[in-house]
Amino acid sequence: MRVNTRLFGEVDIADDKIITLDKGIVGFPDLKKFTLIYDTEKDGQTAIMWFQSLDEPQFAMPVCVPGDIIPEYNPTVNDELLAPLGELTEDNLYVLVTVKVPKNIEDMTINLKAPIIINTDTLKGGQLIVEDDYEVRYPVYEILKAAKERAGA
Repeated sequence: MRVNTRLFGEVDIADDKIITLDKGIVGFPDLKKFTLIYDTEKDGQTAIMWFQSLDEPQFAMPVCVPGDIIPEYNPTVNDELLAPLGELTEDNLYVLVTVKVPKNIEDMTINLKAPIIINTDTLKGGQLIVEDDYEVRYPVYEILKAAKERAGA
């Protein structure tokens, strides 16, 4: 599938890279087909990826793997909400959280309350509200800055 995106221009997306969210994402229930785009050309890092809509090529949102930032992140999700994704195991479970990058980058946050859960075997996913008391706007700038400094040292 060839998609003309706002951020990356025209890109080819293989069928085995298309993720289906039957209920869409929070605020955008009609957007159901997505892919992940890694912007490695920009900064050589893959901490932030783009969850690119294939239904609306102008829509892409930054996401990241929460465990890379908060290793102890382990949300509780109702099994009934996970059932449509197929059987989830440690090997096929992929969790993403959305990233909010305001004008002042030091105010960057991630949404730990509504992760995107993906079954990598079935390529089915869903954005689910977790039962835990996680923050919707968890500050991450200082965490990412410290990790980058450690990596460069």
